[in-house]
Amino acid sequence: MQGSHSSVRRRSLLACGVAALAAPFSLNALAADAYPAKGLRFVVPFPPGSGTDTAARLFAKAVGDIAGHPVIVENKPGGNGFIGVQSVLAAPADGYTVLLGGNSVLSTNAATFKKLPYDPIADFSMVSLLLDAPVLVVVPPNSPYKTFAELVADAKKRPGALSYGTGSAAYTLYAEWLNQIAQIKSMPINYKGSGDVVTATMSGNVDFSIVDGSTAMSLVKSGKLRALVQPLPKRSPLLPDVPSAVEAGVPSFEAVTWVAAAVSSKTTAAVTQRLAELFAKAGESAEIRKYYENQFLTLRMYGPEEFRKYQRAEIARWKSLVSLVGLEQQ
Repeated sequence: MQGSHSSVRRRSLLACGVAALAAPFSLNALAADAYPAKGLRFVVPFPPGSGTDTAARLFAKAVGDIAGHPVIVENKPGGNGFIGVQSVLAAPADGYTVLLGGNSVLSTNAATFKKLPYDPIADFSMVSLLLDAPVLVVVPPNSPYKTFAELVADAKKRPGALSYGTGSAAYTLYAEWLNQIAQIKSMPINYKGSGDVVTATMSGNVDFSIVDGSTAMSLVKSGKLRALVQPLPKRSPLLPDVPSAVEAGVPSFEAVTWVAAAVSSKTTAAVTQRLAELFAKAGESAEIRKYYENQFLTLRMYGPEEFRKYQRAEIARWKSLVSLVGLEQQ
C-alpha cells in the first residue's frame, strides 16, 4: 500500500515537473498568438530620405494595415549605424522594436571594423530580407565628367585629388573597390547617410559618389545628378541612358545593397516567426510591388532561416572584399 502511495506521489511530481517545464513554452505560444497587441516601432539607423528609410516607411504602412496597429518609423542616424542598432538592442526584446537596416549594419560593419559595439549574428535574429538595391556612380550635374572614362583619366593625372562622398562603411568599401578596379586614388568625405551624400553631390561638395539607385534615380532623370555607371551586367530599362559596368570598362564592379528587418536575438522564436509572416504578407501588397516596379529595386523576401544563411555569406564576402582592396579596418 505504501509502495502504491509512493508511486502515485512520484507520478504526481513528474506531472507537475512536466507542466512546469511546458509552462514557458505555452506562455510563449500565447504571446505569439496575441502578437502584435499594440503598435510597432521601426528603427532606421540612417536619416530620412535614404533608400532604407523609404523602404521602412512603405513596409510600415503595409505591416500596420495587416496587423491592425500603427507602425512608427524612427530615424536614428550616425556612427555608421551604431546609434540606431544600439537603441534597438536596448529596447525590450518583445518584437515591438524592429531594426530596419541594411547590409552595412548587418554584414559590412563586421568586415570593416576591428571591434563592433554589437555582434550582427549573436545579437540579432533575422526576420526578413526585403529588397536588393543596385547602386549608381554619380557626379554633380555641372561636373566636367561626362563619362566614367573621363573621371578615371583625370583621377590618374591627379592621384588623391578627387573626393567621394560616403554615408557608411559599405559605401566606403564600394568606392575603394572601384578605386582598385579603375586603378585610381580618390579620398572619402564622410556623411551621416546616403541622403546627405546625395545633397553634397548635387551641390558639388564632392567629385563623385556611390549611392543607392532608388534614392538617386529620380534625381538623375530630372538632371539634378549625372549617373556615369550602373554597376550591373546590362542597362536597366529604368535608366536606359546610363552605361552598365561592362560598357564603362569596369565589368567586375557589380555592387548591390540590401534592406532587411531584424530583432534582438532575445526575442522569442515564435514572435520572430510571426513578425516574419507579417513582412511576407506586406511584400505581397499591390502598393509595394507597384513601387518596386518603378524604382531601381528588386523585391527579395527571405524568411528567418534563409536570411540568416544569406547574412553569413554576405559577411564572408565583405571580409574577402576588405582583404582584396587592402582597406584598413576602423
